[in-house]
Amino acid sequence: MELDKLTEEVKKLALETGAYIRAEREAFSADKIEQKGSHDYVSYVDKTSERRIVERLRELCPEAGFITEEAGRDYDGQPYCWVVDPLDGTTNFIHDNAPYCVSIALRDHKEILIGVVYECVRDELFWAYKGSKAFLNGKEIHVSPQSSMDQSFIELGLPYRADAFGPFITKVISTLYGSVGGLRIIGAAACELCYIAAGRFEARIEGLLGPWDIAAGSLILKQAGGKLTDFSGNPDCLDAREVLASNGKIHDRLVALLQSEKNLIKL
Repeated sequence: MELDKLTEEVKKLALETGAYIRAEREAFSADKIEQKGSHDYVSYVDKTSERRIVERLRELCPEAGFITEEAGRDYDGQPYCWVVDPLDGTTNFIHDNAPYCVSIALRDHKEILIGVVYECVRDELFWAYKGSKAFLNGKEIHVSPQSSMDQSFIELGLPYRADAFGPFITKVISTLYGSVGGLRIIGAAACELCYIAAGRFEARIEGLLGPWDIAAGSLILKQAGGKLTDFSGNPDCLDAREVLASNGKIHDRLVALLQSEKNLIKL
């Protein structure tokens, strides 16, 4: 498999999908929203984007299965698997608030091979493949060199299951607030991993996600010099139940904090 050439095709697909999403946002109305769960929304834009992406990816790599946010799992041990979030940040999209993005990854049985994330509002295309550098709009990117917690800018994610995650993240916020350079809640996990890769933030904390939320961004982050683990420091975290992403410089100190409080997560 020629990962460089396949990545180019995936980049084109992400850009085409992003253009569709932007166009639909111009005419979007609240009566086109469906609710999947408590405060968990989906629209025809998510579904149409996913269908278009899957159709094209089947052409590019017929031997691959799929794990997608809307349709779910169509994977039964094939050598490759596409992991797709057609519109990450749906709530932001619904409220006409940035960012929201297209996220496409290809993995084999062991690891992520390709990661492409296109942020629709700022027209930012992040990408990497196994063995490559990480790029934003064609320019190589790297994580921040910041090693001081006091100066670190940290993203937080709030999953839909407030009953399960609320006590944990409340404790984490109370510990970090005033002790780090800043805390932000942005609302699009795939984009946020790329923002760490580009040096805009030093870390991100969230849990109870789906693999489509982090698959593409995880590779981009790693190829930019970053680190991704669960809250105990285990790198095997692509199930996205616990996700700590960082520039690597402050990672161990955050693991120490999160590991001591993770018993507050009620699964």
